[in-house]
Amino acid sequence: MLIVMSNTATQAQIDAVVAVVERNACKARPMPGGDRVAIGVLHNKGPLDAALFLGLAGVKDVIPVTRPYKLVSREFKPEDTIVSVGGVNIGNGHMTMIAGPCAIESEEQAMTIAGLVKEAGATIFRGGAFKPRTSPYSFQGLGEEGLQILAQVREETGMPVVTEVMDEQTFGLVEEYADIVQIGTRNMQNYSLLKRAGKSERPVFLKRGMAATIDEWFMAAEYITEGGNHNVILCERGVRTFVHHSRNTLDISAIPYVRNESHLPIIIDPSHAAGRRDQVLPLSRAAVAGNAHGLMVEVI
Repeated sequence: MLIVMSNTATQAQIDAVVAVVERNACKARPMPGGDRVAIGVLHNKGPLDAALFLGLAGVKDVIPVTRPYKLVSREFKPEDTIVSVGGVNIGNGHMTMIAGPCAIESEEQAMTIAGLVKEAGATIFRGGAFKPRTSPYSFQGLGEEGLQILAQVREETGMPVVTEVMDEQTFGLVEEYADIVQIGTRNMQNYSLLKRAGKSERPVFLKRGMAATIDEWFMAAEYITEGGNHNVILCERGVRTFVHHSRNTLDISAIPYVRNESHLPIIIDPSHAAGRRDQVLPLSRAAVAGNAHGLMVEVI
């Protein structure tokens, strides 16, 4: 349920509505909007009577939310969420370009690529310091040294940086350096990590699980927003299918569905979807045509 307050509602009236919500064994989540406050009602065991709130001073409307994911649904918040980081706005109608190497390997490599992608129009730099790998023998990342290099990239180029966090133990360390914290496909349903992300002040870049439905993806985002962090960016990076002509299958149909069902911005990662250089540009064009909010491209 969403309780919409009038634009003249006072803080005392908002507090009174919150008190009624809590007296009914529910959790109230006030959300300031452009010109008014809306109060989300969470953790209710069943439907609440709208009459409980419609007669209260300052209440304009009561809207039922039918989706299992509440906070990330467009029912709950009709206007688009815009995530602002380092002077870059994600989800405001302009294409956001995120680019950089899969893994940070050296200062020279990172600085060279950062200069090239910024010149090409990228506004956010990506690079992995901690790398989850299928093989235990593959390069696992530079760890904190990689994070320090990312901080140098930000200092010298002015671009905010996004990097992946793999576990709760290193979350605080990643937060110290990153402007955006990424949760990768393998961790999309790591619920303790999602809960930790919900407590973070950093925006969260949430990649879709390689075999996850969109509703499961939304529910993962719900864990983060329910924890108090509403700055979530969704990333479609392809799902695993039976094909052999690409690493994964990019779900272009996810773009209009996500934009219709959720207020969160959606970024497309064509590089991990394709796994092949020759497919990245066509898939990027498809993402732009599909009205995605931006692209994340791997550069080597």
